[in-house]
Amino acid sequence: MTAPIYLDHHATTPLDPRVLDAMLPWFKEGFGNPHSVDHAYGWAAEEAVEAARRQVAALIGAEPREIVFTSGATEANNLALRGVAPGLAKAGRFGILASPLEHPCVNACLEALAADGFAVRFLPVGPAGVVDPAEVAARLGPDVGLVTVMAANHEIGTLQPIDEIGRLARAAGALFHVDAAQAAGKIPLSMREIDLMTLSAHKLYGPKGVGALAVRRAVRPRVRPLILGGGQEQGLRSGTVPAPLVVGLGAAAALAAAEMGAEAVRLVAHRDRLLAQLRTAGLPIRLHGDPARRLPGNINFRVEGLDADAIIARVRDRVAISTGAACASAERTPSTVLRAIGLDETAALGALRIGLGRSTGEPDVDAAAAALIEACRELCREMGA
Repeated sequence: MTAPIYLDHHATTPLDPRVLDAMLPWFKEGFGNPHSVDHAYGWAAEEAVEAARRQVAALIGAEPREIVFTSGATEANNLALRGVAPGLAKAGRFGILASPLEHPCVNACLEALAADGFAVRFLPVGPAGVVDPAEVAARLGPDVGLVTVMAANHEIGTLQPIDEIGRLARAAGALFHVDAAQAAGKIPLSMREIDLMTLSAHKLYGPKGVGALAVRRAVRPRVRPLILGGGQEQGLRSGTVPAPLVVGLGAAAALAAAEMGAEAVRLVAHRDRLLAQLRTAGLPIRLHGDPARRLPGNINFRVEGLDADAIIARVRDRVAISTGAACASAERTPSTVLRAIGLDETAALGALRIGLGRSTGEPDVDAAAAALIEACRELCREMGA
């Protein structure tokens, strides 16, 4: 049986073979503990970890010592948001501004902080799914200690004006956190206006189980660790650093830094080609989010009158796509992201998410479009439309 065409690169990306090649030696002869300071095995593993730290830092314009390795984006987001909370409370700055488009792990942190007395206020985004910096400026005040806005949305692919928001937050004395799990390696990023930035390896063709939190050097003393132990990662994340996984993250970051420009051009062409075929077929397509200000490989849309699950059921043996965030896919409830941009429940339940990626070629685009067109036409006939 032929494997379905994989078009769910927002959920995860396949491990790049070049990343695997970089990792394999550190599973075998390079098995040393990077924290063992008394022999060559530990020294070699430590140097590999530090080389990866430099590669990750280079991808986002950070200093190597500002990179803290974690088990993934969920832990990094928790460390960022919950780690700065005690200091904010001590300073009496209980206000938090957030976009309503954040990943479930950020939303869970915000709910926990609200239960602890923080005043979480959500910024409006409108149908395009973009935060207006003027709305941020209007809501910043002496009580606001933290602003959190993701760089690129995991469902609709919308890109946020993070540099502008960061400048406003800094001028107001608030910390600025950016969840860049979906953005890193796909669009240029810089820590210049950001205090805390979250990264995930498996979203940029690296291994699962590793990520990072970039913490601006001046902000580091204000972050309290969540995991205590041996004091690794400059005291912010105790536990033995998994050298093979970290090497994989570093290799993935280096590849992305070298290739993202050309890859973005290629993916935009594929994205436009797929959409054009769906529209030429006469399907009533409604694109969600800003049509231009989005990740190069993202398409989030609905076919008016059709349920997303019904479409997926017709194509799943040929094309792997989804309705939204993988961590919430078991819940048949309308996406909070889509509701935030104004879709009603019926429209939100009709949404399909397509994530094109490094392994996507033009034949894949054409085959996926043909499968979707066929499925939608069949469903329309059955409904008598």
